[in-house]
Amino acid sequence: MNLENISKTIKLTTARKAILETFIESSRPLCYEDIKDNLHMDKATFYRNITKFEEEKIIHSFESNDKKRYFEIPKVKHSHFICNICSKIECIHEKVNVNIEGHQIDNIVIKGICPECLKK
Repeated sequence: MNLENISKTIKLTTARKAILETFIESSRPLCYEDIKDNLHMDKATFYRNITKFEEEKIIHSFESNDKKRYFEIPKVKHSHFICNICSKIECIHEKVNVNIEGHQIDNIVIKGICPECLKK
């Protein structure tokens, strides 16, 4: 996904462009706290724009164990693993097959214990 394609869908303000560039460059899901120091906007502006991106299906989100909302631009459809001990989030690129009759599944979040925490 690139800014040129997105600009065909919604108007790209300076704030929207800054947010999207941050997510395009990231290889992992990010929460507001991860990027707030790199953005020159208040929290309300960030979340107002994120809401618009979610409505337009540009950005996907999920909640982690730490009760923070994490966002990412889905470059490839994948699932997420969240460690119940350290709250580390990992992208899972192996195919996870879950089918529920009559439902469309867009995102799968798996919770458990990561390899590092299992060693402890």
